[in-house]
Amino acid sequence: MDDPLVIASLLPPRVLMDAQNLRWTLCATDRCFRNPLTSAFFTYVKVLPISRGDGIYQKGMDMAISKLNKGEWVHIFPEGSRSRDDGKTMGSPKRGIGRLILDSDEVPIVIPFVHTGMQDIMPIGAKVPRIGKIVTVLIGDPIDLEDITNMENSNVSRGDLYDAVSSRIGSNLQRLKTKVDALAVEQSLESQDCVQQATDPAAGIFQQVDWESLGMDDYVRTEEYSSLASPRKEQLPAEVCSKKVEQEIRRDQTSIDKSLRSRIRDYMDSTDLMGFAARGMFMNSRIMVENFANGERVSPLKLWNNFYRSVYDDNTPSMYAATG
Repeated sequence: MDDPLVIASLLPPRVLMDAQNLRWTLCATDRCFRNPLTSAFFTYVKVLPISRGDGIYQKGMDMAISKLNKGEWVHIFPEGSRSRDDGKTMGSPKRGIGRLILDSDEVPIVIPFVHTGMQDIMPIGAKVPRIGKIVTVLIGDPIDLEDITNMENSNVSRGDLYDAVSSRIGSNLQRLKTKVDALAVEQSLESQDCVQQATDPAAGIFQQVDWESLGMDDYVRTEEYSSLASPRKEQLPAEVCSKKVEQEIRRDQTSIDKSLRSRIRDYMDSTDLMGFAARGMFMNSRIMVENFANGERVSPLKLWNNFYRSVYDDNTPSMYAATG
């Protein structure tokens, strides 16, 4: 998933849809070319086959070099495999990337970029990508390899030059990884701050409800929700909160609603519940419930029925109404 999704996020549509100038990349034969169907698919999407264990002087590497000689773009994963610790560390680049660069007719432009968050979208062992996750991508400056290429006519062995190029690329990627991890943490904290700002008013209203007058002071502990309204030193501007954060807020509100209903089920049997609802019904002969669509008058019996369903049926949309 890394190559199609991350690459797609970096490119404007006009480039992404231009098959002639789109990237080439490499993939192991035991992963992408296991049968005629997958082989045909990955060949059409400009993937070159690489055989694990066949070394750097194999046909797939020669094909990649030929693409570079034509001035085309070759996208490489220098580690040669995916992270095995959820992206916490980055492995050393393989020697083969040094060969791709030094054995080309002209030294290609090498642009490093790193990303974090894809491990949450497609964890090891997952069959289907997960949605709703955040991926942070950081693109670095082109890597200067002139000092290494100038050593090609010296007595330094070809293998050592390959290793020097791979090491230089690895160092640049490690620096970018440190920065992208810091950016990801910063974005996560900003999202939490936005959620905090949005839930503070709701938490305050929740604590102001006179649960004792409703006969529920023993069943609802408002201190469990007081952490939502903790004091904050600095307020972020409203525009920082994105649509993704709004989705997180809705998930949090749903979680609180289910927690309250679960607590009611745990501490109130059916008789207690009916008695509680009956008090509200007979205290008010008619109750006006604000309906955001058209403001309708609801009878106590209907309100009682809706309340009962909201408590005992998790699939019923929750209904917020206060009786006076």
